[in-house]
Amino acid sequence: MGAALLKERENQVHVKGEKPFNIVCNKDSLAGAVSQRACVFCGSRVVLYPIADALHLVHGPIGCAVYTWDIRGALSSGPELHRLSFSTDLQERDVIFGGEKKLRSALLELIERHSPKAAFVYSTCIVGIIGDDLEAICKGVAAETGIPVIPVQSEGFKGNKRAGYQAACDAMFRLIGTGDTAGISKFSLNILGDFNLAGEIWMVREYYERMGIQVVANVTGDGRVADICRANGAALNVVQCSGSTMQLANMMEEKYGTPSLRVSYFGIEDMSEALYDIARFFKKQYPDDPEADKIMERTKALVQEKVRELVPQLEKYRKALAGKKAAIYVGGSFKAFSLVKAFRLVDMDVVMVGSQTGTEEDYRELAAITDPGTVIVDDANPLELNSFLKEKEVDIFVGGVKERPIAYKLGIGFCDHNHERKEALAGFEGMLNFAKEVYSSVMSPVWRFVPRKKPTA
Repeated sequence: MGAALLKERENQVHVKGEKPFNIVCNKDSLAGAVSQRACVFCGSRVVLYPIADALHLVHGPIGCAVYTWDIRGALSSGPELHRLSFSTDLQERDVIFGGEKKLRSALLELIERHSPKAAFVYSTCIVGIIGDDLEAICKGVAAETGIPVIPVQSEGFKGNKRAGYQAACDAMFRLIGTGDTAGISKFSLNILGDFNLAGEIWMVREYYERMGIQVVANVTGDGRVADICRANGAALNVVQCSGSTMQLANMMEEKYGTPSLRVSYFGIEDMSEALYDIARFFKKQYPDDPEADKIMERTKALVQEKVRELVPQLEKYRKALAGKKAAIYVGGSFKAFSLVKAFRLVDMDVVMVGSQTGTEEDYRELAAITDPGTVIVDDANPLELNSFLKEKEVDIFVGGVKERPIAYKLGIGFCDHNHERKEALAGFEGMLNFAKEVYSSVMSPVWRFVPRKKPTA
């Protein structure tokens, strides 16, 4: 591997086949490395933000609210209060004398003006330093207004982005179990870890409805406070982005006994397997119930119909893309598994894969499904990504908004697979959209004017 790594980063990069698998992950980013990973506050904000009928108030300097404003392409079928960004805009005077009065005043004004179903109050680095008592303020305002007001303990310096996921799950868990569970079917589930980017959760809900399964709560894409409050009544938690919401599923299993399944909605193989896994779960739970058999029959019919439509349409893209090279760097490692499979479906080679928040188990699984020579990297920085992309002569880079400039500066095609995108890439329809986008990017004639390879002598 020719890429230059900082010595402290060497154990967070593994090249399959060079040596036995060993990678260090889930550690704080190296100071000065300009990591692609975000802070604790950002981690909590991206998880909770899509709850559309809640008030989201950032207690801190205005820059924190600006940094995380509207950062998910999360669509709502109703209220859009989440699209507004509110901040207490702490100034030097507030740092000296405290911001509790300002926070209480802001909450009361915003709740009166917007009538939210709940309010989430995010603490930032400065709040952790000056010691404002969010818990007490939130408790007092909740008693005064009659709605849940929940502190999100997300001081940015407390850890990495994964700690923000935990803070978000802790906040949501306060709501769960406070709603009425009457009328919930025994064939029901909660969708965890899907954020309705470009309306994807609506597609997935339609699949479940065709199977005959009731969806109780979306956590958190197109989410509603009332649904989350009664989520404990569902028979199953289906977890898509496991990094962000698996902790919540574990907490619900411990307190309410709700089992969970880890799934992916990306690509033909994983989308089909997700639906079959859910159908098999209910068949196992209720082996003598005729409805469980009907759910399995509907699932088979749905998958067959979608695959029959999709595969012929993918063929022209497969022929054009065969042998091209892809690199993947995403927030959650679980989606990387599906991306590897999706690229294989169109005969492309994945030569680099990494994530911001993967665990050792995730990376071990990635090593198992990738080819020898593939670079596996945790919490990469721009310099490393730049080196890997050039070394591997990549044709397309899949990442998020922070990775886009790296690809374009190198003259490499880019596919946005993060939370800012506007194109649905999940589900069966999403696989076709993905193939079209990759094809358009890789085969664009513009790359003739930005050659990546030096001409041979």
